[in-house]
Amino acid sequence: MSVVCCLPSGWLLDHLSFINKSGYQLCYPHDHSAGGFSDDPATTSDGEPAVAAIPGTATSDRSSSASEFKGAGKKAGDILKETYVFREEFFNVLKPHITAYSQVEAQQRRSGPGREDAGSEQCERAQSSNAKKKRKRRSSELNHGERDALEYHLKISGVISEGAKILVQEGLRSGFLQRRSMEQIGAKTRVSAHNSCGLAELCEMAKRFSSLNESEPRAVSITKEDVSVPEHVPVAYITENTTAHARIVTLMGQKYLFPPRSSFLLSDISCMQPLLDYNKKFGMIVIDPPWENKSVKRSNWYGYLSPWQIKQIPVPALAAPSCLVVTWVTNRQKHLRFVKDVLYPHWSVHGVAEWYWVKITKSGEFIFPLDSLHKKPYEVLILGRVQRSTDVPLSISEDEALQIPDHKLIVSVPCTLHSHKPPLTEILKEYTKPDVERLELFARNLQPGWTSWGNEVLRFQHMDYFTTLQNEK
Repeated sequence: MSVVCCLPSGWLLDHLSFINKSGYQLCYPHDHSAGGFSDDPATTSDGEPAVAAIPGTATSDRSSSASEFKGAGKKAGDILKETYVFREEFFNVLKPHITAYSQVEAQQRRSGPGREDAGSEQCERAQSSNAKKKRKRRSSELNHGERDALEYHLKISGVISEGAKILVQEGLRSGFLQRRSMEQIGAKTRVSAHNSCGLAELCEMAKRFSSLNESEPRAVSITKEDVSVPEHVPVAYITENTTAHARIVTLMGQKYLFPPRSSFLLSDISCMQPLLDYNKKFGMIVIDPPWENKSVKRSNWYGYLSPWQIKQIPVPALAAPSCLVVTWVTNRQKHLRFVKDVLYPHWSVHGVAEWYWVKITKSGEFIFPLDSLHKKPYEVLILGRVQRSTDVPLSISEDEALQIPDHKLIVSVPCTLHSHKPPLTEILKEYTKPDVERLELFARNLQPGWTSWGNEVLRFQHMDYFTTLQNEK
């Protein structure tokens, strides 16, 4: 279970368990060989028409805006099953991240390790003096944004501290969390780097190429003898896996795992029309916008959107009546106020609640000190429900059952990969009607039962992040 425990204060999650129970199992005929792809996309091996993928238009329907993987025909002979699991090392957070004191200490060591001369001592004294001055200046000369952030933190820190303490205690009692050993205290977390293969750049390139024949549908099919998938995933087209098994998709020579019963659209904000033409209305929409901030500008780690651009996302057109909308927000008060006071009213989202994702180590410690001035060990989620004037309101019983509580905690060991958010499926399902369609915007991974959109939507599906278990028949 990805929900380790559920208490009045919130939930303790096992992020890794959720990924690995998503069904990353490939099924091959026993005599499977890495064959080629079907040359005739017009029909499947069963003689049925393949689903075409064409650019979204106002008149296109779901069958013309998605490239759908059809199931294989009748089974013949043994089936070889190959199971993939996410690499555990990416959740190997054994101790809190480096503190400000440790950073100063490390700087001093780098300036002259083992030196005992007067020059070294003077350097150390100067660094110590500078560090004290910076801390003093930091505490006495907070700017307006920093004062806002501190005031907000003081309001919620008690809720986070007490709620997290109870959930961590339950995690330790159940054995999910383990107190640190002496070996873990000195251990270093080693994480292999991976090149994302330029998915965002691929979306940018795709906008510059026109289709050779846009009136001709593009389609893919999977033959009965071969579970291979198209060599080229269509950019800016919705792609579906309607089968009960995972698939491998290949894009620009890189392989990605495609979970069962899921779909995705690889595009940027300039090409969202296929989602609008998908003939689906979503009862749950999770949004993780690339918020603008100074560190993002300096690092050039990923592109960001201005508040005006985020406001243009067509959430009302995608949302079903009473759709649950969840937006991840940085701890900047400017962004929190924008979501509550501007963005949600613009999208007709009401009944706003605040939740907090609290990040801990495998022993239950905050990954940063709770009162750290540099970084906080939590992020904020803003939840609400779409309630347009034309929508039929929920009944009193439904409204009470689906009411969103305020100040809930989601506590988990974070993935060491940048911006890999914890799964919300099992938590949020109790606040929506059964079997609603689910959509994640600005997604970086795929989930069964979800449609995912973004210019890096396959990022964490890359095969390098997974390892295989022993094959079985």
